[in-house]
Amino acid sequence: MTFKHNPIDLGYKDLECETQPSGRKYMSPDGKAYPSVTTVLKHLGEDAIRAWRERVGEEEANKVSTRASRRGTSVHTMLEKYVNNDEDYKDGVMPDILATASSVFKTLEENVDEVWGQELALYSDHLNMAGRVDLVGVWNGTPSIIDYKTSRRLKKKEQITSYFLQCTAYAIMIEERTGIPVPQLVIVIAGDEGEQIFVEQRDNWTAQLREAINEYQRRKLFGHAK
Repeated sequence: MTFKHNPIDLGYKDLECETQPSGRKYMSPDGKAYPSVTTVLKHLGEDAIRAWRERVGEEEANKVSTRASRRGTSVHTMLEKYVNNDEDYKDGVMPDILATASSVFKTLEENVDEVWGQELALYSDHLNMAGRVDLVGVWNGTPSIIDYKTSRRLKKKEQITSYFLQCTAYAIMIEERTGIPVPQLVIVIAGDEGEQIFVEQRDNWTAQLREAINEYQRRKLFGHAK
């Protein structure tokens, strides 16, 4: 399988980024510092994460979180290489990472018609935030934001609200930067219990995204977030 690439022009090559105690920030080309999408949306899962950490203990929670983060990064990197038609996408990859990533190869081959960009740094003056999208392109004939996730267990739609809001933000950023509407959101989850695909419409999530941004700003104003 060879993926068709048709890169879009954002008007810049990349954005400077730094990680601070308060979260990740990106610098726009005109010098504005914007928090990352994940930083802005972090509060959505804080209660659940806090309860889990209390249940399993800080030491175990840190081990699991570190392991999951490394796994997610490795799977993302492999999928990026695969979609980039890199023949060496398997080089140096551990068997468990290969097995996880390989579970979605066929899905990507069957559904991704065109790749407009991978790991693109985006920002929005309208939303006052920035981020880096996994893949933007055409999924079954529709311009789409395509986001990769890894999971030990199967997810229900109501458990991944933050994923949809994250992709909604990227879709708005793409349209703001290029003028190209991206109406569809695709979440591709490579999991231990099986692959999952969730397809949603961006406009169904824009109001909730605005609410989440307002809550972030409120917490920041009153000292709940930095």
